[in-house]
Parts: sequence; structure tokens; C-alpha cells
Amino acid sequence: MTLRIPAAPYALQVEPDEDAVAEAVAPRLLEALGESRPLGLATGRTMEPVYAALRRRIAGLPGLERQVLLAQWRSFNLDEYVGLGPEHPGSFSATMALALGEPLDLVPGRLQLPDGQADDPEAEAHRYGTAVAAAGGIGLQLLGLGSNGHVGFNEPPCGAQAPCRCLELSDATRLQNAAAFGGDPQAVPPRAITLGTAEILAADRVLLVVTGGAKAEMLRRALLEPPSVEVPASWLQGHPRLTVMADAAAASALPLS
Repeated sequence: MTLRIPAAPYALQVEPDEDAVAEAVAPRLLEALGESRPLGLATGRTMEPVYAALRRRIAGLPGLERQVLLAQWRSFNLDEYVGLGPEHPGSFSATMALALGEPLDLVPGRLQLPDGQADDPEAEAHRYGTAVAAAGGIGLQLLGLGSNGHVGFNEPPCGAQAPCRCLELSDATRLQNAAAFGGDPQAVPPRAITLGTAEILAADRVLLVVTGGAKAEMLRRALLEPPSVEVPASWLQGHPRLTVMADAAAASALPLS
């Protein structure tokens, strides 16, 4: 259901659980794939049911419509670990191949990500940011919410105009992502390339997806406290076309009406 936070400039949709959230997100992604500007994608556990729901939606399309959609697919992922390539199961390249690339039989290169194995990660970050701009920028940017308030890998402190760059990951982020590396935070690469808040806020539309009670307090801070470098997601409050989709647990700290 669509709820409101008094005086909030963004739309908030709260669903009973993460599966219902995924089913609500999937048609928005499907619609965005048919637009002229590329789709911005994210990774993380929150996105697993989202991409499963998207696969089901695509499978249900008439044959010709499905073929056209997949043939014109254009997307850019937010980030990738420095030092990892698609052959590493912990890389976001491998994650996206399993989630969408292989099941949908997408042509290689349709799912674009930073090259984590580039000899010069700083130069690769510049190249990737330039590629997004050359494509016209992002149409719909899908985002999750990090436990420390990051979006993409924009770690705090982070201003509203941080560009695509290579950066150090915080201990909190490495801990949050440890499951993909045998549960060992020290096995998570210490650096990543990420689209910046500048590219995220330049998207035509932003869709923030948050599930689980563990994110409730951070979601409250991101939406209700004044924007701050300490909570990078809080800069989203200034986006003119922000939609937040959350399950009941994640929205439990919000003053809803």
C-alpha cells in the first residue's frame, strides 16, 4: 500500500514482506527497460527476490515482446570490487550473470559493470562514469540501503556530488558483505569502484528498496534526518522523483499516516 510521511517530498510504498516488495518492484524495472535511458542496477541480498520476480515477469511476456526487450537491454550496475573478475563467485559480475545474464541469455556486454581487474582502478572509475554519461545517464536507478547508510559503495562520509571513483570499503560494509566470501569479512576486497552520489542523483528516477527490521533505524535516519555526509542515502531526499519501497519491518521506525 502507498503510505505517507507528513510533508515528505517522495513516494513511500510499504508491503507486508520482502516477496511482496519484490513483486511491486519488478514491473517498474520492466517498464524502465523499454525506455531510452539505461537502467541502473544494484546487487546485495535485498535484490535477490527482486531479480527473481523480474525474471518471472519477463518469462511471462509474449515471445516477440520478450525478444525485443532482451535485444535492447541496456543497464549499468552501481559497483564492483577491485581485484575481482567475473570468474570469482564473490564478484558482482558473477552475481549479475547468475541473477539475470544467464537465465535471460543476455548478449555479453548488456549488463555493464566496472572492470574490477583493470590495471588502473582510478582510470577505470573515470571510464565507467564517462560511459554512463555518454549513454545519457541513468533512467531509473535501483538502490539498496547499506547498514551504515551507504548507497552503491558510497561510504560515509560522502557528499552529494561525489563522482564515480575507487574507494576504501568500511569495516561495516565488509562485514555486511561477508556472506559471499565464506563469512569472513577479511576475505572481502578492501576496495571497490562505485558510481558516485553525483551519478545517482542525476538519474531521472530513483527507486530505493529496503527490507528487514535491521534496516529500520537507518531508513528512518536517511528519510527523516537532515541530509548529512554521515548518511549518504540521506542525499536522496533532494531527488525530485524518489520512490521508497519497503517491507513492514523496514518501515517500522517511520511515522506513517
